[in-house]
Amino acid sequence: MLYDLARPLLFSLDAETAHEFSLAALNVAGRVLPAGRPEPAEPVQAMGITFPNRVGLAAGLDKNGEAIDGLARMGFGFIEIGTVTPRGQPGNPRPRLFRLPEVRGIINRMGFNNHGVDALVANVKAARFRGVLGINIGKNFDTPIERAADDYLACLEKVYALASYVTVNISSPNTQNLRQLQGESELDDLLGRLKAAQERLADAHGRYVPLALKIAPDLDDPQIAGIADALRRHRVDAVIATNTTISRDKVQGVRYAEQQGGLSGAPVLEASTAVVGKLAARLGNELPIIAAGGILDGRAARAKLDAGATLVQVYSGLIYRGPALVRECVRATDLPPAAAA
Repeated sequence: MLYDLARPLLFSLDAETAHEFSLAALNVAGRVLPAGRPEPAEPVQAMGITFPNRVGLAAGLDKNGEAIDGLARMGFGFIEIGTVTPRGQPGNPRPRLFRLPEVRGIINRMGFNNHGVDALVANVKAARFRGVLGINIGKNFDTPIERAADDYLACLEKVYALASYVTVNISSPNTQNLRQLQGESELDDLLGRLKAAQERLADAHGRYVPLALKIAPDLDDPQIAGIADALRRHRVDAVIATNTTISRDKVQGVRYAEQQGGLSGAPVLEASTAVVGKLAARLGNELPIIAAGGILDGRAARAKLDAGATLVQVYSGLIYRGPALVRECVRATDLPPAAAA
């Protein structure tokens, strides 16, 4: 109800200004209000982690981990922060965030704007939150693609001890050439180096932190098959499907549709869910799929599980629905697909 009252004001502001205002408000709420609790549901096991419910926050909303405690009050079963890079960077020039309310979509070309991994680490250490925390890592915009693995490894080293799991983001369309890392040889090299580092860090810390790979929805069937095989070959712990899309098929003629960047929200639901289904068919039950993309109601969240996902994440849907979306999605996903059928 509070969000319904606040939404007209937020939508009267520039999209990025509204985002900054909301994040600041969540930061304050997290500092002054009692700690939040996950929406009650049957716990779920994935990646060796117990998730109190199946609904998480996708990366991108809180890139620097500034409002973790405030976000925890929304009832998420897990929270993912980032994408963070080794060095802070401003991202792409503004304006770079656009609402498409007619189709409940968002276009962004933020470009991994963040304060750097050291700032994120400090924020995580200061937070009261002790739930499941994912940390999403990427590369700096000016790091040559052939040296991208160095950036991922640098971030992994610094966040390992604080993360419940670490997500490797190779699928944002807003960092030049980043999606090349989804290619067969590039992905093999990156995953091989990351898994070696994970093994070393697990020994050093006495604790195994799972790795998840986040992929794009703009993949053809041979690419999906190749990625699935690489995930299996390198024993990656989970896959997140999917990031934003560069396709504009679902938003033709809509204001801002011509803007460059990744499209999220309702227009990506169909494509993203299709990728989940194809991954599930290829992977079986070998590793969990975390589904993101186009979840604006409980029915969409349920569809992700029915396609083969174990967990789901929301972000753009929060812009249009507010915190009520979390509870609705938890209720819709509280039973496994077979039990709900």
